Amino acid sequence: MPLITPDLVAALEELAPGGVRTGVDMATVSAWRIGGPADVFVEPDTAEQVANVLRLMSQRPEPLLVIGETTNLFFDSRGFHGVLLRIGSKLSDVHIDGNRVRAQAGARVPELVSSLADAGLGGIAHAGGVPGTIGGLVLMNGGSQRKGIGTHVRSVLVADAAGGLQRLDAQALGFSYRHTRLQGTDVVILDAELELEPGDPETLIAEIDEIIASRAEKFPLDLPNGGSVFLSDPAMYEIVGPPGHAIESVGLKGLAEGGAQISPKHANFIVNNGRATDDDVLRLVATARNKVLAATGFTMDCEVRHVGTDGVLRPAHVVADERWPSLDLTKG
Repeated sequence: MPLITPDLVAALEELAPGGVRTGVDMATVSAWRIGGPADVFVEPDTAEQVANVLRLMSQRPEPLLVIGETTNLFFDSRGFHGVLLRIGSKLSDVHIDGNRVRAQAGARVPELVSSLADAGLGGIAHAGGVPGTIGGLVLMNGGSQRKGIGTHVRSVLVADAAGGLQRLDAQALGFSYRHTRLQGTDVVILDAELELEPGDPETLIAEIDEIIASRAEKFPLDLPNGGSVFLSDPAMYEIVGPPGHAIESVGLKGLAEGGAQISPKHANFIVNNGRATDDDVLRLVATARNKVLAATGFTMDCEVRHVGTDGVLRPAHVVADERWPSLDLTKG
């Protein structure tokens, strides 16, 4: 595996002045508070800096991973041997022009939705309680109440793996339920242009507050977590119910492994009670999958992603199956 060299760090510092650090503990930047040290951590100030870093890294052998707020992934506790490029608060400007809004990808969704509601712009109140950044929300066509942000996206500015910039219209993104064509590609979203609906600020804010209160009642928002762990399978849902119900029905709600725990509040969440490792989470994933399979005949796949030491993202259940191939909980 390539080692991070002083010349690479110097080149990155030239492209993103003041935004380069080494040996950053990923547990401090991860929503799940899990991870080891990243060799290099870069937070650019501008879209052009992002593109320039991508261009540089396309010519280098070291792994590169682009992240936002990491609300649906967690890192290997052994660390990441490469360059971590974060699009966050430094790229969070928002411009409003009538019903049109252009938000940089690092803008946090809860604050963005609330500020737009204050300005009398609605249509995306359903996303008010969704954690993460607008870039990640658009990438996943995220939202709540089975709604997606894609309904209100007109275009996005993206950078490709070689640092080329282009603006794509909504049709090119191919929005469908919790999916866009950009998923699984090397394309990085840098901003999103939204077209919203005029509304009464008080009504919009009340709607957002109700959604946030409902989420706080249902989900363990007081502890670090990665959101819903397992995907909902329509076939399983019809017969067994959602993943949380299936996990609870086999007696695993509240089960702890090291510093991780299947939440006593909602069984499709795994929380970090303190010092959880990726192994702790993966063991719980394997346990829940095997127990539910034995009881129902349905295999649950993960929504959350695991980041390996080489920067490769894979569904958590794939990594869990590799690490615990002999885990046999299908009896009893």
